[in-house]
Amino acid sequence: MRLHEIAHCRAGDKGDTSTLSLFAFEERHYPLLCREVTAESVRRHLSRTVRGEVVRFEMPNVAALQFVCRQALRSGVTTSLAIDPHGKCLSSELLEMEIEAGE
Repeated sequence: MRLHEIAHCRAGDKGDTSTLSLFAFEERHYPLLCREVTAESVRRHLSRTVRGEVVRFEMPNVAALQFVCRQALRSGVTTSLAIDPHGKCLSSELLEMEIEAGE
């Protein structure tokens, strides 16, 4: 399945760092997200854009994962020539990631 079937994502940015917060639509899907959506899998999936480290933070109280993606915005909003210097499209790209749905 693709992540967009069970979650939504919000993006934020600061300089050359993008943060992606992935929220399960239903709390019962949070363990699946924790198991399948690792920092490394996100780094691989977003490798065309994210050049640096990806760090994952778990937020079980809101059934969410947050990913801090470094070197993701081609130097930042004010200096980048990228079409999406804020990294908002990264949230949509993350939601296209395929995961194993098996229990």
